[in-house]
Amino acid sequence: MTVTTHPEAVTRERRTGRTPAVPAELVEAVRVRLARAGAEPTAARVAAALRAERAVIGDAEVLAVTRALHADLIGAGPLEPLLAEPGVTDILVNGPREVWADDGCGLRRTPITFPSDDDVRRLAQRLAASAGRRLDDASPYVDARLPGGIRLHAVLRPIAVDGTCISLRLPSRRVFTLDELVPGPGARVLAEILAARLAFLVTGGTGTGKTTLLSSMLSLVHRGERIVIVEDSAELRPVHPHVVRLECRPPNLEGKGGVELHDLVRQALRMRPDRLVVGEVRGAEVVDLLGALNTGHEGGCGTLHANTAGDVPARLEALACAAGLSREAVHSQIAAALDVVVHLVRDPGGGRRRLSEICLLHRRPDGLIEVIPVLTFPPAGPPVPGPAFPALAARLPAIGGMFGTPTGLRGGRAR
Repeated sequence: MTVTTHPEAVTRERRTGRTPAVPAELVEAVRVRLARAGAEPTAARVAAALRAERAVIGDAEVLAVTRALHADLIGAGPLEPLLAEPGVTDILVNGPREVWADDGCGLRRTPITFPSDDDVRRLAQRLAASAGRRLDDASPYVDARLPGGIRLHAVLRPIAVDGTCISLRLPSRRVFTLDELVPGPGARVLAEILAARLAFLVTGGTGTGKTTLLSSMLSLVHRGERIVIVEDSAELRPVHPHVVRLECRPPNLEGKGGVELHDLVRQALRMRPDRLVVGEVRGAEVVDLLGALNTGHEGGCGTLHANTAGDVPARLEALACAAGLSREAVHSQIAAALDVVVHLVRDPGGGRRRLSEICLLHRRPDGLIEVIPVLTFPPAGPPVPGPAFPALAARLPAIGGMFGTPTGLRGGRAR
């Protein structure tokens, strides 16, 4: 039987949706033969290697071997099917016997396994190398962005006690509209916040959808405005005609050439931004961001990890104090720079990601900042206005008639 590949074999395999079973020993023999020759696993080379192995298989099997070798040598190996699944946001490998995936409905264990931890290690090292990063016994962990925007984190054994661990965070395959992410009047409130050029932070825990929501909001920015985005790892992809994206760079093996987030914030300020966006506020760059928002750069925004909206002032205080500001100076800067907190949560058990609160930052008589709810979004039912709703409605008249107006904080931005 011939081992040359015909278009009919491709069509037949796509039509049936079945991948022919090929012995693992045969795949390994072909892999070793191609590796010795330094050849890429094209269909023609795989067919030649199979002839050399005296294998008698059909066209569909040749395609299966080619695809398996391509994934093993160039792609993500056994993880390739998960990367192709729509809706998958995270892939987690806990050693050779556990592969988990999150498709928006919580983590689920997949049937995918690796032959050994050495195979997981080789995959982690190959992925790190594709990002230009080192991963070996001397440098046993890595955090990098792969071509295509996938976020990679890997830890080698024995630092990872039960086997090499790989975490892949997949970028959203499309930018969602605000109405898709926040159904109902919440989307209109967020759009009005954006149109009024209020400075805001999108907050929440890991995996709550902060980047996804911020991308959808930035897509609504007026087409005549210039957006400059600064990120540790480029993830924001707003649909907008005038976006400039800056990304950090890790140092090389000699410890030189690194570009940190706070350096890029300073550079962004010199690039005439109409909107300055910091993808994730996590360190000393908070001082530069607060300073920028206090010097005429209205409408700036970013994301921040926080368990609750009420924790935001404490998180900003911790970051800014570590960068050298006093507590009083931090709260003064926050009061003058930021207006709104948009907080996201994920329902228990790996449930849906959703908007939880929209809050105002309010300065108390003692000078410290507190967070006052404007709207609370329960898991079911309409939004509930909070004590700060009148204050935000005074600044955004379009939302004033959307809800009943409770008593509470009134007037403009508190200082």
